[in-house]
Amino acid sequence: MSTFYLSLLSMSGVFMGLIALSLQYKHLLSILLSLEAITMNLFILMFCMSNNITMSGQTSLILIALGACEASLGLAILVALIRSEGNDYVSSFSTHKC
Repeated sequence: MSTFYLSLLSMSGVFMGLIALSLQYKHLLSILLSLEAITMNLFILMFCMSNNITMSGQTSLILIALGACEASLGLAILVALIRSEGNDYVSSFSTHKC
C-alpha cells in the first residue's frame, strides 16, 4: 500500500517537472533542474512499479547512471555557454554562429 502512495507522489513529481519545464524556459539552468527532477522522479517510479525484484536493481541502476551523465553533461554545456556568451538565457542562443 505504501508503494502506491510513493508511485502516486512520483507521478505527480513528473507532471510538476513537466509543468516547470514548459513554464520556466528563460534560463538554461532552470531547464536543466526540471529535467533532473523528471529523471529522479522516473527513477523512483521505476523502482516502485517493478514487479521483479532482481531486475529492478539493474534497471534503476541504469536509470540513475543515465541521470548522472545527463546532469554532468548539462552542467558542462552550461559552463561552456556562460563562458562564451556571458549568460544562460535561452533566447540568446543562436545556431547561425556555427
